[in-house]
Amino acid sequence: MVEHDTIGTKIFQVFLYILMVLLAISCFYPIWYAFCLSISDKTAANSGLVTIMPVGFSTVAYEEIMSDSKFFRAFWRSIQRTVLGTGFSLIVMILMGYPLSKTKKEFRFRNILMWLLVFCMLFNAGAIPWYITMVKYNLIDNIWGLVLAGSLPVFNQILIINFFRSIPADLEEAARVDGAGPWRVLFQIVVPVSIPIIATMILFISVMHWNEFFQGLVLSTSDKNYPLQTYIQQMVVNTQVSNLSPDELKIMSQLSNKSLDAAKVFIAMVPMLIVYPFIQKYFVTGIMVGAVKG
Repeated sequence: MVEHDTIGTKIFQVFLYILMVLLAISCFYPIWYAFCLSISDKTAANSGLVTIMPVGFSTVAYEEIMSDSKFFRAFWRSIQRTVLGTGFSLIVMILMGYPLSKTKKEFRFRNILMWLLVFCMLFNAGAIPWYITMVKYNLIDNIWGLVLAGSLPVFNQILIINFFRSIPADLEEAARVDGAGPWRVLFQIVVPVSIPIIATMILFISVMHWNEFFQGLVLSTSDKNYPLQTYIQQMVVNTQVSNLSPDELKIMSQLSNKSLDAAKVFIAMVPMLIVYPFIQKYFVTGIMVGAVKG
């Protein structure tokens, strides 16, 4: 009987390993395909011959990107938006999450604010009232419109609240006995022990800001103020061949639109691919505790 259980356990483990490998491949393949397409030559890219390996090695797409000032301007704007937006959202969520993690006896308006949060998560006024509000506050065509729009993701806020509620009350009580006030308790006790959920929120919010394109499209009146994803989404080949120089004509003859788009998409993925490994070790802990504790 024990032997059969052991065999069944091994078979199950092998099945899990195979499943995990397949899932890993399904996640990695789109990234690898974009890279292969970006370094393939024009004929192979346009003919759909690229699958798991590049066909006809070519760096023309990356050479074209290096000379594209609009791409790097959009890239820099996305960096600004992500850094400022992530920092602002974290400050707001920490300051809001700490009092809402208390009981109604400790914070009398807790239930009212929680119901407002849940209502805003389930319902919204729509795009037109949102846009009118952004116009009234002069948040059109500037970086602060991109930073402040959606700066309080309610689902993430609830995760932080639940994590704060899971922190043992003895820690705060000991700090108060030593004479610590609310601000000191928050920033010297609560925040340091909340590194897992804070790191998880940094990942969630930064990815949200980096990948979001619709707000950039609506809140920017000119393409020079587009963030990177909006710029990529709006990419359309509208170059007038008659106005191209001989060198530009030579590049266009060697370049595929698919390769160029793939190169830009691949470069746009790189920052998040670099950041994720440093935050990944906190990810599971932050999500599990923030979601389960209540």
